[in-house]
Amino acid sequence: MATTRGSSPHRAELQVSQFPRGTYICWRPNITDITAAGVFSLGNRTVNRIGYGAMQLAGPGVFGPPKDRHGALTVLREAVARGVNHIDTSDFYGPHVTNQLIREALHPYPDDLVIVTKVGAVRGADASWISALTPADLTRAVHDNLRNLRVDALDVVNLRVGGILEPNESSIEEQFATLAELQRQGLIRQLGLSNVTSGQLKQANSIAKVVCVQNYYNLVHRDDDPLIDELADAGIAYVPSSHLAGSRLSSPRLSQRSQHGSARLQCRWRLPGCSIARPTFF
Repeated sequence: MATTRGSSPHRAELQVSQFPRGTYICWRPNITDITAAGVFSLGNRTVNRIGYGAMQLAGPGVFGPPKDRHGALTVLREAVARGVNHIDTSDFYGPHVTNQLIREALHPYPDDLVIVTKVGAVRGADASWISALTPADLTRAVHDNLRNLRVDALDVVNLRVGGILEPNESSIEEQFATLAELQRQGLIRQLGLSNVTSGQLKQANSIAKVVCVQNYYNLVHRDDDPLIDELADAGIAYVPSSHLAGSRLSSPRLSQRSQHGSARLQCRWRLPGCSIARPTFF
């Protein structure tokens, strides 16, 4: 194994490791001062650009309890202590496990903490991911999130629609209208979308205000570049999902660069003029 390291303007370190089966890239934040990365607007809230994605707090395959519950709780508390005030979660992580860990570690929550959750799926007994987009499914999911996070209203709820790699163009009118009604009832403060297209964004915005979009985006999967420009013009935050492909990327181009001894291979996010939420996401 060979490893090279490079620095970033966001006080993070990119580790490029060469293994027999390929090249793996891991972004290792040096979170001595999270506020140095700046802030962004998430609707009517302002949060630090470096957030925490809680998906992997659950067990293997994002299913069941973690192997080290104490460690999971410690990570959450340390993240907030270091300045994280934006946590991404969902009640179908576990299921229920991740939200319950967040509640145990952090409740009562700091005033500046924004917890963003997702609805639109459930987990099967075999750990499968099952679409759950009927009005009854979505209403139940919102109440599950409220109960397991122990809050009266959810800060932001993202409607998870299509597949991670290939969002479909199906209508989301009924689904988003269901969430908009729950927002009117005071159960949700702000609404967002996940795994959607530009057309679905327009459809949702005609029903209620969309404050963020969370889609799959990373160094080698950049199909959303036009959508990012559209969102920036509209003042809507773009939150990249798996922006380092789960902390691993394998690409012939990246592999070639690392083999040539590049010690400064960096994540070149399009930050100027763009509302990308988490260029560094741990």
